[in-house]
Amino acid sequence: MKLSELAKEIPGSQLKGDAEIRGLTADSRVAGEGDVFFCFCGKNSDAHEFAAEAETRGCAAVVCEYELPVMCAQLIVTDGRDAMARIAAAFYCHPERKLKMIGVTGTNGKTTTAAMICNILQAAGYRTGLIGTLGAAYDTVRIAPSLTTPDPIGLFSLLSDMVSAGTSAAIMEVSAHALALRKESPICYDVAVFTNLTRDHLDFFGDMETYGAAKRTLFCRGKCKYAVLNSDDAFSKTLAKGVRKITYGLETPADAFAIVRSETLRECTAILNLQDELCEVTIPMTGRFNLSNALAAACAVRRFGVDMQSIAEGIGATKVEGRLEWMGRYQGGDVFVDFAHTPDGLEKSLSALREHCAGRLIALFGCGGNRDRGKRAKMGETAGRYADFCVLTSDNPRFEDPYAIISEIETGMRSVSDAYIVLEERERAIAYAMGMLADGDILLIAGKGAEKYQEIMGIKYDYEDKAVIRSIIGKAS
Repeated sequence: MKLSELAKEIPGSQLKGDAEIRGLTADSRVAGEGDVFFCFCGKNSDAHEFAAEAETRGCAAVVCEYELPVMCAQLIVTDGRDAMARIAAAFYCHPERKLKMIGVTGTNGKTTTAAMICNILQAAGYRTGLIGTLGAAYDTVRIAPSLTTPDPIGLFSLLSDMVSAGTSAAIMEVSAHALALRKESPICYDVAVFTNLTRDHLDFFGDMETYGAAKRTLFCRGKCKYAVLNSDDAFSKTLAKGVRKITYGLETPADAFAIVRSETLRECTAILNLQDELCEVTIPMTGRFNLSNALAAACAVRRFGVDMQSIAEGIGATKVEGRLEWMGRYQGGDVFVDFAHTPDGLEKSLSALREHCAGRLIALFGCGGNRDRGKRAKMGETAGRYADFCVLTSDNPRFEDPYAIISEIETGMRSVSDAYIVLEERERAIAYAMGMLADGDILLIAGKGAEKYQEIMGIKYDYEDKAVIRSIIGKAS
């Protein structure tokens, strides 16, 4: 494909020279013959500085935000990130236009809601693709997780592969980072789903207003055709101006709502009222927030005319790894793992478990390093209020001192409770917390969920909470 053809995707761009393009790259170290190299100014570096290296490696062209002293063809654009996404979509023949595209955004609940939508559509006969925090899946292909929303070149290559495999619908978790960085900018979603907005990622966005503004861009005319909004979250009122929408809620009047019939530690049975059409579902997970996720998923698929039987079947088949996942019983107590890594997520998970806890509710968690420091004390306070005892430990300290992170958590914890212990080494902390269990107790091990690594000083070491738990339970059997 010629660079001049790709340039048509970027109105107002300036083309200097032309070239046949064989591939795309944003990394000069892996640039190859015939590639186009994308340049843009990042937070910590400027990719324009590596254009010459990319040219020496055989790149046929560069896409840049200002003219560069290179011999190869150049396409000069205003926004290099946006241009990369639009050119990637065109290079892979616009796969997003050949699929039903469903985007799910929100601070919490994206992974579960997306999984529910995927399972419902499969039950209805669709061939689906799923992209999100747990990786990507379509047909018989499974791709390990990296980013919630892949970078543009990988994303549109993946969507193209889905089309080639006969996929008819793609469900994507769309992160605020992806929206802010324009990773998926050419996509106009058939349905866009909003779960909630609570504190997270302020290390990147700075404040909640900026974080919310990034989410809001998904619900603009021309970006989505239909919006599914959570009426229980006040931020929903600012979304989808001029876009057709449906609301769902458990606490606030909405187009779709639910009535709980029965609820246990492991599942919830409820009647969904979808604009006066009723559907009985059994959700194989605990927590009212998972009922909210089920409502969101049901509203999304109704846009495609999916029947109630498929909705019930798909929701009933949804179990999401690392999302309030029951791991087993130990010494008479139940052990759960969860990805909760925000004050709101931790509160919801602990509240859900509290309803079914006959004994003590124990929480084990930490906070990630080099991320939003402001939420650490809030998570400590939340855990102190909702749990009977807490074990504070390490969780991906990255380049920070684990004890310094824990100290910030303690600030919030001590304001409401002194029923806690600090054990920095996570495996030891889990063994201690499980050793506390007795009949009727519940232990929530939060923060990592299904993650299979612990990141310390730039190195990701093999580590999995679930493996540690299974080992301890296994030794006792």
